[in-house]
Amino acid sequence: MPIDNEKNGIASLVRLPRRARKPLIAALAGVSALALISVAPMVPVQAQLAGPAAETLARAPLSFADIVERVKPAVVSINVTNGEPRVARNDDDDDEGGKRSLPDGFPNLPEDHPLHDFFKNLPREFRMPSPGPRMAPRPRQATGSGFVISADGYVVTNNHVIDGATKVTVSFEEQEKYEADVVGSDPRTDLALLKIKADGKTFPFVKFASARPRVGDWVLAVGNPFGLGGTVTAGIVSALARDIGSGPYDFMQIDAAVNRGNSGGPTFNLNGEVVGVNTAIYSPSGGNVGIAFAVPAETANQVVAELKQHGTVRRGWLGVRIQTIDEDVAASLGLKEPKGALVNDVTPNGPAAKAGLKSQDAILAVNGDPINDSRELARKIAEYNPDTEVDVKILRNNEEMTVKVKLGTFPGSQEEIARLERGSPAPSEMGSLGLTLSPAPAQKDGKTEGVQIADVDSSSDAATKGLKSGDVILEVNSRTVASPSDVDAAVKEAKKLGRKAVLLTVRSGDQKRVVAVQMKG
Repeated sequence: MPIDNEKNGIASLVRLPRRARKPLIAALAGVSALALISVAPMVPVQAQLAGPAAETLARAPLSFADIVERVKPAVVSINVTNGEPRVARNDDDDDEGGKRSLPDGFPNLPEDHPLHDFFKNLPREFRMPSPGPRMAPRPRQATGSGFVISADGYVVTNNHVIDGATKVTVSFEEQEKYEADVVGSDPRTDLALLKIKADGKTFPFVKFASARPRVGDWVLAVGNPFGLGGTVTAGIVSALARDIGSGPYDFMQIDAAVNRGNSGGPTFNLNGEVVGVNTAIYSPSGGNVGIAFAVPAETANQVVAELKQHGTVRRGWLGVRIQTIDEDVAASLGLKEPKGALVNDVTPNGPAAKAGLKSQDAILAVNGDPINDSRELARKIAEYNPDTEVDVKILRNNEEMTVKVKLGTFPGSQEEIARLERGSPAPSEMGSLGLTLSPAPAQKDGKTEGVQIADVDSSSDAATKGLKSGDVILEVNSRTVASPSDVDAAVKEAKKLGRKAVLLTVRSGDQKRVVAVQMKG
């Protein structure tokens, strides 16, 4: 009996004579088993559609090769070195004659002693500290992705890729390598701008898309996953305006395979335009599970323009801690609907505090624009330049009022935000000593003494001498100091006297010591 032409495969098998079934079943079983291990390319199935759906599918290519060939030359791999070169320790030095000495802290045994080789070959972690120069931390290597946005070599990547970098190298697909300078970075959007060091040379580049993508649009992610080099993955835009708990800015969600090393790489549309900058993945295991997030092109374009012009992004700052007004809060305030932002706390001496804003004020609008939630308020304020005066509509004690606030400058780091929230003065940069100083905290008896070290330059003599964040400087060249300006004055005086170092009395915990620290310049 012939096979039904309208059906095939297993469905048609039931129409065969019983004696013809067994050979065909065996053959089909062989095909199924082979399919589990086959690496042959799949043949796309084309459906016959009419109308708008057919026009949409007509834009989806059978291959992305033409698009990739056009955009891939502008995508780069970024290699970053964090930290300074290592300094050799004394216990790694050779003795005279090229023979390596025994580690410090062990008996000076003759070479023919049975235990000489045992002590000599002990792993480093079992050796005693050497009194000579200490080993600096080994420089860390990191990799990421980026893309060129201009013929003269400006490159966009993620802030977390180049954060703390002492050296940045940009590599093209043709193995061309160039060093690059960090023009500026913006931790709030996790974006950074680099400039390739190659005067007079032109580079292939890509542009940001002017139109917003739609959910369901095809996209291509190009980058350097796991340091493998230029890699292309395809997917679609899964969602827009995602809140991933990383500040007030929205992210685009894509389902293209994005992994470690893809950070900072571009996501392209079918026109070869950048619609997003890959910045994060959702991954319980640490690898790709099909959910990635990118900074939308509209946001990236604005941030890059600011970085190129100013080296940083200037944002307005209100100086409040806020939360979204939910239904319960709205009911307690007498609001008809849960919209607006509730002030939890006001930063001392901040713009809001100076304007008279208080805790439990409900912010309903800024310059006449309604505020729906706390994230919208943060974005709205950030759109204004520092020193801009804005009208803030609030609800306080069942009464609506408008307060004029002169915005400040948004702090550049979490440390600065924390300092402002504590009402502490700004730390002082003591570049000649490699120290960042701040007023010392109050002790148990309520008194303050000395000047606290907030940060230490890892390449400075102060770091070599063991000074660290949290130590308190009590005296400089026998002069008692109570503020960073006192330390600055003592250092300037030492320079006038032609001295190359200053003597510091430092308290670390409950211990005091005197340290001579060399000055730079």
